[in-house]
Amino acid sequence: MLVRTDDEVYRVDSVWLGPPRATFPWRARYVSYGVGLIVMILVMFVQRRLGIGLDFISVAWALLITIVVTRFIGKRIDYERPLSQVLTMFRHEVAGPRPRTSPTGGPVRSGHVRITPARSAARGRTAERRTGGRVEWTTADRSTTRAAWSKRPKGRARGTR
Repeated sequence: MLVRTDDEVYRVDSVWLGPPRATFPWRARYVSYGVGLIVMILVMFVQRRLGIGLDFISVAWALLITIVVTRFIGKRIDYERPLSQVLTMFRHEVAGPRPRTSPTGGPVRSGHVRITPARSAARGRTAERRTGGRVEWTTADRSTTRAAWSKRPKGRARGTR
């Protein structure tokens, strides 16, 4: 059994051909006239902002640019993808999140680091408790640590089970 789709109904363009016996030499959908009007206004606005005067040549170029842009947009608009969807998609593409290309960090400075002289062996551990656990080694601390490590039992390597 063959099932007919309703695609033919939607493929019919809503086109105004003109009055009887005096039709336009082109075929354009209703939406193309609206898009063309908006594009023409934008092109003429840009021309005025660039300092191009209002004369025959500038209007002819504006009309030519309008026709090209309207045909380009019109090829992307059909019954499956209306103008509102194309504009929404364009807005989402322009305003979508992008990966940051500029570095977020700044220069590294050491001005906030406090530098103090090494503590003597007499003050060693009590000063460490007052500073909140920061360890600053002196030569006396190093020698006692080496002696403690040399007395540890020989056998398995450190870190093995």
